Amino acid sequence: MRHNVDGRKFGRNTSHRRAMFQNMANCVIDKEQIVTSVQKAKEIRRVVDRLITLAKEGSAHARRLAFDRTRDAEVVKKLFSTLADRYKARAGGYTRILKLSERRWGDAAEMAVLELVDHPVLDHKRKVKTATDSTGKEGAETQAQDASQSPKDTFGGFRRMFSSKSKVSGQGGKGSKSSGMAKSAAGRKTPAGGGSSKTGGSS
Repeated sequence: MRHNVDGRKFGRNTSHRRAMFQNMANCVIDKEQIVTSVQKAKEIRRVVDRLITLAKEGSAHARRLAFDRTRDAEVVKKLFSTLADRYKARAGGYTRILKLSERRWGDAAEMAVLELVDHPVLDHKRKVKTATDSTGKEGAETQAQDASQSPKDTFGGFRRMFSSKSKVSGQGGKGSKSSGMAKSAAGRKTPAGGGSSKTGGSS
C-alpha cells in the first residue's frame, strides 16, 4: 500500500529526480512550452506553479528561495519580472497540459505539451545564419571564383596516397630484397668439394 507516498519515482533516486524536475521546470519557464511524457508533465506542473506563486510575492526572501530551487539567474529574473506581471490577477493554474495523439517512438509513451497559459505567440522556425562580416563575404566570393576557374580534382587525395605508397615501396622494395638475399647467401656454408650431399665430398 502506498500510504502517504506522494509523487512519481520515475525509476530514479532522489537527487536524480530533483535535478530532472529542476532542469525541466527551467525549460518551461524559459521556452514557455515543452514536449514531454504525460506523467512527467503532471509532476513538473506542480514545480512550475509553485515557482510562479513564489515570484508573485516579490520579496527578497522569495527571490532567494526561487534561486535556490532553480539555480539559474536568468530564470529567476524572468519569474520576478515578466511572469509575475503576467499572472498578477490569476489565482492559480499557470500551466496547461495538452495531450498529443502520437506516442513516442520506442516505448510508445503518451506525449503531451506542457506550456504556460496566456503566453505570446511562439516562433518555432529555425533562424538562418547570415554573414554580417564583409571580409567573410569577400573571402567566400574569392573562394567561389577560384573554384569556378580551376577544375576540381575529385581523386587528388587518392592519387597522392597511392603515389606516396609507391615511392616508399620503390625505395625500400628491391633493395631490401637484394640485401636480404646477399645476407642469406653470405651466411650459407657450402661443402669444400662442391658436392650437394654430405657423402659427395672428396674421399
